Amino acid sequence: MRVPAKLALCLALMGGAAFGQDVTVVVFISTVCPVSNSYNLRMKELFQDYAPKGVKFEFLNANQNESREEMEDHARRVGYPFPVSKDAGNVMADRLGAEYTPESFVLDREGVVRYHGRIDDAQNPARVRQNSLRLAIDAVLAGRDVPAPVTKAFGCTIKRVRKAS
Repeated sequence: MRVPAKLALCLALMGGAAFGQDVTVVVFISTVCPVSNSYNLRMKELFQDYAPKGVKFEFLNANQNESREEMEDHARRVGYPFPVSKDAGNVMADRLGAEYTPESFVLDREGVVRYHGRIDDAQNPARVRQNSLRLAIDAVLAGRDVPAPVTKAFGCTIKRVRKAS
């Protein structure tokens, strides 16, 4: 799936995600979801491990019931080394088809979604057997196909803005 030009512009405006980088990772997160919060350390480690390799990260909060102030306070409390942007109106979540927090997407330099799914296969870090997001990032960085381009994300549902009917 190729990211539409309008979505690419939204990404750029939200935090500077630029296609032309080898890899852009988009992760939907929450301030209150216990599953998302169980991944706080793993998300920090992903950022610290891959940002120096030129991977661009966009951490987004699409939950309409979580304010920008709550997001900023949460990011400060847990010590995120990265910014978190608000996906107002669920624009990005709707375009990418995100349903859960956490849920991740890996885009290549052309803006093609090469991976969509979970960060890894277990909420409890001691039980992780497959680091799905890391495997996807490594494959795209190496110019290879992602071995499992879609995995089942799990967590709390994104609390969307009600659309006018």
